[in-house]
Amino acid sequence: MIIDFHTHIFPSFIRDNRHLFFDHEPAFESLYRKPDSRLSGRKDLLENMDNEGVSRSIVFGFPWKSPDHCKRHNDYVIESVLKNPDRLIGFCAVDPLSPDACKEVERGLSAGLTGVGEIAVYQSDFSKDIINSLKDLMAFCAERDVPVLIHTNEPVGHSYPGKQPMSLAGLYALLKNFPSNRIVLAHWGGGIFFYELMKKDVRGTLSNVWFDTAASPFLYRPDIYRISGEITGFDRILFGSDFPLVKPGRYLKEMESAGLAKEAIDKITGQNALKVLKISN
Repeated sequence: MIIDFHTHIFPSFIRDNRHLFFDHEPAFESLYRKPDSRLSGRKDLLENMDNEGVSRSIVFGFPWKSPDHCKRHNDYVIESVLKNPDRLIGFCAVDPLSPDACKEVERGLSAGLTGVGEIAVYQSDFSKDIINSLKDLMAFCAERDVPVLIHTNEPVGHSYPGKQPMSLAGLYALLKNFPSNRIVLAHWGGGIFFYELMKKDVRGTLSNVWFDTAASPFLYRPDIYRISGEITGFDRILFGSDFPLVKPGRYLKEMESAGLAKEAIDKITGQNALKVLKISN
């Protein structure tokens, strides 16, 4: 069973009129201003899953600053899951700094969503003020025992739309403040897993953290699968395609070219996701 842990779907009213959603939404505009930046709906995702042999996908929307945009987008995710319960697992996307975040997450979970994400702070590092602002949301998620998927990126290298001014020190401080949460770091956690090679502290701090592979073909050589598995363990890596950015087959080819054993690939592409989600199949 292949489970894609990181996919985005958008309702038609956003897909067909994206320009109407740029005002006061700088992150969305940065990511999707170019017409060739794809926005896909659930039908596109389901067709791609069938073509690529993906059994189930975790789906989410966007961390809108507008509470209305956020609610309407989450409603679409809820509807998509209810219509395809054997294929789609929904997460609730919110602006993590919004005073309404916990209320919207509670609404989403009550309607059948399973986790929170992808959440992001695109214009800032994880500063002390940002971390303090996240406390209520993270406490709520810990109490409900639901995973939280957080957007991260590498703090060095080339620039691209959506790359936030993130430092590994800021990310580490965030993780250290929320040890009770099950956290999934998108995009390999910006490479923070490397520091699990240190003898003290880091491995313990990251013990309740998983890393998804979203956008990996654009960011890293295939060696990252083997190296990350040797450092952090293959049981803490989650296959995520970042659909519609990259098709799943490209990731599977890279895992094979990196020399991963079938047992490791099976963990990354499905078994680990079941454990994070605490579901049997």
